[in-house]
Amino acid sequence: MTQSKNLSIKRLINGRYWASHHPLADKTGILHAHDLLIQNEQIIGLIAKDEGHYAFNSNDIEYHDLKNMLVTPGLIDCHTHLVFAGNRAYEWEKRLNGATYESIVKEGGGILSTVRATRESSEAELYNLSLPRLDSLMNEGVTTIEIKTGYGLDYDSELKTLKVIKELQNKHSIDISPTFLGAHAVPNEFIHNKSAYLDLVIDKMLPDFFTARLFEAVDIFCEKIAFSLDDAKRLFEKAHSLGIPIKAHAEQLSHLGASGLVAKFKGLSVDHIEYLEESDILLMKNSGTVATLLPLAFYFLKETKLPPIDLLRRHKIPIAVSTDFNPGTAPMASIRLAMNMAAVQFNLTPKEILKGVTVNAAKALNRSTSIGVISPNYLANLAIWAVDQPVEIFYELGKNPLVQRIYKGEFRKH
Repeated sequence: MTQSKNLSIKRLINGRYWASHHPLADKTGILHAHDLLIQNEQIIGLIAKDEGHYAFNSNDIEYHDLKNMLVTPGLIDCHTHLVFAGNRAYEWEKRLNGATYESIVKEGGGILSTVRATRESSEAELYNLSLPRLDSLMNEGVTTIEIKTGYGLDYDSELKTLKVIKELQNKHSIDISPTFLGAHAVPNEFIHNKSAYLDLVIDKMLPDFFTARLFEAVDIFCEKIAFSLDDAKRLFEKAHSLGIPIKAHAEQLSHLGASGLVAKFKGLSVDHIEYLEESDILLMKNSGTVATLLPLAFYFLKETKLPPIDLLRRHKIPIAVSTDFNPGTAPMASIRLAMNMAAVQFNLTPKEILKGVTVNAAKALNRSTSIGVISPNYLANLAIWAVDQPVEIFYELGKNPLVQRIYKGEFRKH
């Protein structure tokens, strides 16, 4: 291993590392008595504490004393709808007072109310609305986030959303994975001609935006109240022909088989999956598709049908955990709350939850070779916590134990 001239080595000492893949890690996944070496943007070594000589001149090493704090990979929020305008708190109040979702929609509420507000907002307004949400997640140790479109539902507004996502990426120390979700709902102007809207998504938006390198994957809401399995197949076939990775909101409210379809296309992830069946899981097992759990939406909607966690475990399906931050069903920009809810509602273990927001979330974003693990040749995207055990990261809500984020090798403010 050679050192580039004028690039110092950061050596993190007196720390503990959540590196459950490491053969010397304890039962909670913590690796003790090791130091971490970072050069430029990458981890270049995870070495025994007493290994002082590592082919570097000592004058080129910056020492950072972690004072026994815990280091994890930077957290990854792999499913969000962060860019939107408008406020649907009034709808929630109506539901709390007994109104049905159907009655709210008839009054002009629901997702299309967010669409109206998003269409009416400028790029600058959307950016300013999105920034505090992004800051909230960064303040909890998130170094990579996926952000979907889907509140524009016309060419110009979807493009506007993608430009805002790009602006957020350019101005902040966080890795953003943009996802095109034009097939989120049918806009009012196409309410009686869904097929024509899907044509617009597939034949115009999808290729144009991808050619412009504005997104990385395509998503669809496959459900009785949104798009059918045949609609999803049309979208996936076009995406596959263009080399676009796919994912889906699947099996949230009923079983339509979208998860199995995603697996057949070797898609990245299927998300929500409360009504997932074992036949879908067997297809996912052979495709590498990640099962993404969204416990905040489950909580906020007062769902009772649990995802088949035991089947996912039995078949060794990688499980990711995410916030699903959005204005209607999960208005909570807190990855730590999502982790807590994954424990309380879905009975995931602390190790499963941490893998769900690191290594498995990285797989869901097609980044498994670059982030999500503390290991040489991975990006130095890390979070430093003032905790004794990993479970404390999401145990005491209201108190944030994050001390520092490291993004691409640089110490950053929250």
